[in-house]
Amino acid sequence: MYTKSDDPAGGGGRPPSRFKRSGLRSRHLAAHVLVAAWVVLTLSAASVQQTVPAARWLAVHLFLLGAATTAIVVWSEHFAVAMLHAPLPDRRWSNTRLAGVNVGAVGVLTGLWTDLHVLTGVGCALLIAAVGAHLVVLVRMGRGALGGRLAPIADYYRAAAAALIIGAVLGWLLATGKAGPHHYSGLKLAHVHATLLGWIGLPVLGTMFMLWPTVLGVRMAEHTTRLARRVLVLTAGGLLTAVAGLSAGWRAVAVPGVALYGAGVAVAAHLFARTVRRRPAISAAAAWMLAAAMGWLLVGVVADLVLLAARPLAEVRDDFGTLIPVLLIGLIGQVLIGALTYLLPIVLTSGPKERAALRAVLERGWMPRLVVLNLGVALLASPLPLPDPLGSAGMLLVGAVGVAFLALVVRVLVRSGQGLFTDGDKTDGGKAGVARRPVLWGSAAGAVLIVLAVLVANSGGDTNSEASGAGTAGAGAGTTRTVDVTLADMRIRPARVEVAAGTSLRLKITNTDTQRHDLKVEDGPATPMLAEGDTRTLDLGQVTQSREAWCTLPGHRAAGMTMDIVVTGESRETGDTGTSGDTSASGDTGHASGHDGHSATATAGGLDLSADFSAGWKPRRADLAPAPGGTVHKAELRAAHTTVEVAPGVKQQMWTFGGTAPGPTLHGKVGDVFEITLVNDDQSMGHGIDFHAGSLAPDKPMRTIQPGERLVYRFRAEKAGAWLYHCSTAPMLQHIGNGMYGAVVIDPPGLKKADHEYVLVSSELFLGTLGSTAQVAKMTNGTPDARVFNGIAAQYAKKPLQVKTGERARFWVIAAGPGDGIAFHIVGTVFDTVYKEGAYLLKPGDAGGSQVLDLATAQGGFVETTFPEAGHYAFVDHDMRHAQAGAHGTVEVSN
Repeated sequence: MYTKSDDPAGGGGRPPSRFKRSGLRSRHLAAHVLVAAWVVLTLSAASVQQTVPAARWLAVHLFLLGAATTAIVVWSEHFAVAMLHAPLPDRRWSNTRLAGVNVGAVGVLTGLWTDLHVLTGVGCALLIAAVGAHLVVLVRMGRGALGGRLAPIADYYRAAAAALIIGAVLGWLLATGKAGPHHYSGLKLAHVHATLLGWIGLPVLGTMFMLWPTVLGVRMAEHTTRLARRVLVLTAGGLLTAVAGLSAGWRAVAVPGVALYGAGVAVAAHLFARTVRRRPAISAAAAWMLAAAMGWLLVGVVADLVLLAARPLAEVRDDFGTLIPVLLIGLIGQVLIGALTYLLPIVLTSGPKERAALRAVLERGWMPRLVVLNLGVALLASPLPLPDPLGSAGMLLVGAVGVAFLALVVRVLVRSGQGLFTDGDKTDGGKAGVARRPVLWGSAAGAVLIVLAVLVANSGGDTNSEASGAGTAGAGAGTTRTVDVTLADMRIRPARVEVAAGTSLRLKITNTDTQRHDLKVEDGPATPMLAEGDTRTLDLGQVTQSREAWCTLPGHRAAGMTMDIVVTGESRETGDTGTSGDTSASGDTGHASGHDGHSATATAGGLDLSADFSAGWKPRRADLAPAPGGTVHKAELRAAHTTVEVAPGVKQQMWTFGGTAPGPTLHGKVGDVFEITLVNDDQSMGHGIDFHAGSLAPDKPMRTIQPGERLVYRFRAEKAGAWLYHCSTAPMLQHIGNGMYGAVVIDPPGLKKADHEYVLVSSELFLGTLGSTAQVAKMTNGTPDARVFNGIAAQYAKKPLQVKTGERARFWVIAAGPGDGIAFHIVGTVFDTVYKEGAYLLKPGDAGGSQVLDLATAQGGFVETTFPEAGHYAFVDHDMRHAQAGAHGTVEVSN
């Protein structure tokens, strides 16, 4: 028989002292106040879903991260003490942990809402520390405790705490964009699984082993303890496998993990079904609600399994939203309603007659409410497109059940407050009963608010009406422009919109993604969340200064869902690098966008080229410095390891000449002598150097020198051209691939002066530990992480080269490899001069023109052109695989 010694509500073993009981009650009251506060915020966010960006996401996370997490931390500790017959933890440390959980949750949500990654990180760290301390306490309780038949249930609470820690780490990676867009789908699914099926699902499942037979009023099944352990192994092990597989993007691993979790739920459900007896349950309403909740858990896991087995992760991420109502309302909502239906009469009274009277009130109309609630969940979770009346009917049905249950609970609270004291309540003149009332009322009120929040947090919809931004300038006398904007695939297209100062700008935004998105304009209007196919128009009024727009869903902005609105008449900051501009110039029309637009924001290696460079970053100066005077040019090149930002936000240790990759560009004329002193400052290996511009026996000048040594390499530049130099030490594939290369420009005799001369050295970028097996495999297989000009991916897309209309620009191009050449092309121009490998292929005045300078590895040359009008001209490696991987930039032409 289920006895008091196994009752988590009543405890067991040695009863706590009166002081400890008082402290425990006051702590629970404080916890209920916190839960109620979180729920009020949840309801507030849910009520403004039509007007506030990301309000639906915020409502769900306020409830799950705030209210649910607080309640689970408090009650899992309380139940663990009772089930393990363990002493109460120190009250002060318990309060500290609870405070850490709540402050951490506030930090996370505030940081995400305000897009402050530092605050998000601090909040995550505090939350992880608090939950980690909670896990330690749960583990220590099991050591030396008396235990009991229900002791294994405490393991569910421990596994749930570990799941939340994993979920928090994954959430931080998503929110800050650290993992990049290519891992977003897998990480998001892993985060959702860890939190919903782990942090929420495991405690619910574990508690059901105790609650289910109690509600039925039957003897606990003989093998409950053994089966509880088996179910935990299946569910926790399966969840860990699924989360690991999803994080790595391995569906083949994730699917068996979810299958194991589902098998554990099925074993538990079979046990609960065997527990049912023909005699009436103590509370039929509670029993049916709990049974329906278990049914929805099974449905959700099976649907999850089918989605993962049949579709790519990106599609599963979008379709998983249909399972949220199943888990949030079908599971959590019904468990809460069922548990409260059974427990509220016990909490509010202690006499059997009064208890039965209050339970009868709560069970009024329970069968119609049960049917209506589950019908509403079915409509909300339907994968089929439903007409508008049916689509909104689901939420109306769920809301109606919530209101009906709330009315019954209020009636019960009123009746219990009118003096329905039992003999136990009247002890000591009723003082004990009076003392209990604040705690009981606080518990009941907080629980009711939780149910209401669960039922409304998933509500909301979208319409297709227009939205104008308050505070923007009104339409002026200038032109009005409407730009079509598309939200899809974690990108905003176009990524850049250019307008003249004073233009009245309207953005017609359409979400073509299966995932919901919105668009917020800096210091301007915002759309609500847009479902697939929804369209909104934002009126920005007259635009006088550049601004940014982005999707407000946490992690989406960091993953690259941004758009730049650039006012062309606005002054730009120009540094000393010969480049200016501070945004990616992908263009907003077809041809330019196809060469350098959204398709080039991420590489096959996972680099997010649309991200921002680190604070203080400057691009490599592309201008070719004039050849120095005289005929002998001396320079010192030091070989060393140098950490370089090789892509937006990505730093990599490189092997360098002169502290840069590529090394310094040398410039001279035919007949000049170069005297280069190579100093090996690398303390771990030898290096050498090979200048293709010189003709001499390689034995001595190209020899490898050891750390601390130096050599002088002297050669005469007998021939004109664009020449490569590189490290001559074997294996040269690794030395060149890790940055030890550079350019030597020897002007052809009679070369006319150009208005601008730029040097662009193309190469491949291989990330990872220098010389590691994985990195060398990339080099050997020809699978770089990015393609770059002058060592840094997409740097001249962020900081375009500057030219004026009609000016002649000369572009020296050298293909450093180490494996591939280049097809250099500038969008919107025709080359009238082509010089390749020491010979002119085309000169001004010739009838023909050229579109591409094609160079094999180690070849070089130059092209010349003039730009006909102001605008942004993308230059690319016209092997579009290379362009998309980072070999692109922009020439910004002004009048």
